[in-house]
Amino acid sequence: MLQVDKKTLNSWEKLRDSDIYFSFIKSPTAIVSSIILLIIFFCSFFVEFVTPHNPFDPASLSLMEAFTPPSWTEDGMAKFILGTDGQGRDMLSTILYGSRISLIVGFSAIIFSLILGVSLGLTAGYFGGKYEMIVMRLTDVQLTVPSILMALLVDGIARGIITREMHDEMAIYVLIFAIGISEWPQFARVSRAATLVEKNKDYVSASSIIGVSNLLIMFKHILPNIMRPILVIGTIGLALAIIAESTLSFLGVGVPPTTPSLGTLIRLGNDFLFSGEWWITFFPAIFLVILAFSINLLGDWMRDTLNPRLKK
Repeated sequence: MLQVDKKTLNSWEKLRDSDIYFSFIKSPTAIVSSIILLIIFFCSFFVEFVTPHNPFDPASLSLMEAFTPPSWTEDGMAKFILGTDGQGRDMLSTILYGSRISLIVGFSAIIFSLILGVSLGLTAGYFGGKYEMIVMRLTDVQLTVPSILMALLVDGIARGIITREMHDEMAIYVLIFAIGISEWPQFARVSRAATLVEKNKDYVSASSIIGVSNLLIMFKHILPNIMRPILVIGTIGLALAIIAESTLSFLGVGVPPTTPSLGTLIRLGNDFLFSGEWWITFFPAIFLVILAFSINLLGDWMRDTLNPRLKK
């Protein structure tokens, strides 16, 4: 027990004395964005314990309370801080439930694209030859196609292969794959470039001389040394993945309305925008902007901290 405590204490002391920690506490932008993201993540993933209402419980909904404006307006109700939608669902609760879907899709898609892109880029940079040429030409071709169009293409193919009922059941998985397959080239290019630098260093040559396998050299020795730029791209890519999910859902090709995400809420609220119920689309849109902006700010701080040469 004492050893565990000492290890934990030593780890905390190393973190406290590190350049990353010093840069973090000296950056108000990083602190504020981290606090905002922690609050959003906590409220989204523990939404059942945080929200005052369950928008998916039909017994708790009342059509008489539909289109209730925010509580601070003249016709607002105190129990509905951000108002209600056309079904009488509390907007605050619905936004938090929807943000959980968006975060799950965003995190899953970026992890999928990170694993695929890093694996291809790492192996291409290490082995080189025709394999490297094929991987990088595929990367170049996909980079010419906008990510949102690639995601729409994948979703369209999925709709053509499987039935509508099955697509609705697998909508989240299709969405994760569609976004993930459109974002992997960024990871592949960065990991390949970093691998080309690392594989010529002495520790790689020494490992090869003593008989360490190529697989072990790549994923145990080279990969940890190229993770810094990959983590930066992954952080910024998370915001792009969440925006891509919201865009697809807004266009009606994302998750079904029964499991609304932020994009679905914005699309549904857009139908009532010009009839005076502005809050139905305004608050989900503002929430999405704050979420993406906070992630981008944190990603910019990570870029400047992990690679000071890129600092403006």
